[in-house]
Amino acid sequence: MSDQPTVFVVDDDEGVCEAIDWSLRQAGLRVESFPSAESFLSAHGERPGCLVLDVRMQGMSGLDLQEVLKARGSELPIIFITGYGDIPTTVQAIKAGAVDFVEKPVAWDVLIVRIREALREDERRRSQRAGRTEIRERYQRLTVREREVMELVTKGLSNKEIARLLEISSRTVENHRARVMTTMQADSLATLCNMASVVLS
Repeated sequence: MSDQPTVFVVDDDEGVCEAIDWSLRQAGLRVESFPSAESFLSAHGERPGCLVLDVRMQGMSGLDLQEVLKARGSELPIIFITGYGDIPTTVQAIKAGAVDFVEKPVAWDVLIVRIREALREDERRRSQRAGRTEIRERYQRLTVREREVMELVTKGLSNKEIARLLEISSRTVENHRARVMTTMQADSLATLCNMASVVLS
């Protein structure tokens, strides 16, 4: 399937790359392997999946690649694999957003379980990102006045308080508020507040 997520494997050890590639394909996973961080960056784009990444490589290290992806706004889940695991490196990788960290040699069944978890995490993140984008698009359809009303409503002000603050009638506030709820597709004030946290933060 063209929309099947991909496990991106980046490791400058050809033998390790081939072993991971073979094991994951046997498990029915779609795999693409890269011998360096640089080659991965030039080919990846924003396709769904997860990244199985070696920490120490010639040229750009795994941690360096993680930082580049983070700077680009990528939320691709990363599982680090290394033969040189240590606590400071683990802490640095996890704090920077890695979802897992395993040492070589790793049992293939364990790695596959963790990869499937990472793929589910990627799907969840992409769904959330799509939802945020849709909320921002709805917000852009509001008029300037409707945005003002939405901000004040979600701050807990009553219609009368908003009317006094904006120097308009309470009935006008009610009309604006109704259009805000309709345009934003919010079925409750709580839902609208959650949307406001996306567009007004």
